[in-house]
Amino acid sequence: MASRSPNPAAVEIFGTAYHLRSDKQAEYLQNIASVVDGKMRDAAERSGSIEVERLAILAALNLADELFQCRERHHGERGEVQERLTKLAGELEKAVGL
Repeated sequence: MASRSPNPAAVEIFGTAYHLRSDKQAEYLQNIASVVDGKMRDAAERSGSIEVERLAILAALNLADELFQCRERHHGERGEVQERLTKLAGELEKAVGL
């Protein structure tokens, strides 16, 4: 399997420039950096703090919370789909006389 060369990307988060290398495209890295920047700015606005480390932790906690909520929704939706499939399979079996 051929390995991909890391793609360089320059991003800015909360006023600091970072030079990243990843197998992801630069546009993708800029998009996720923009999300992190937004979370840090929201945390700064809500907390009134300008301590970068504190804002980074608050942003990370907010992002982790969003991730957990998405996982819970995904898990719940998956269960609902499984229930519908089981019901439909039963109805199909009845319809074809199995």
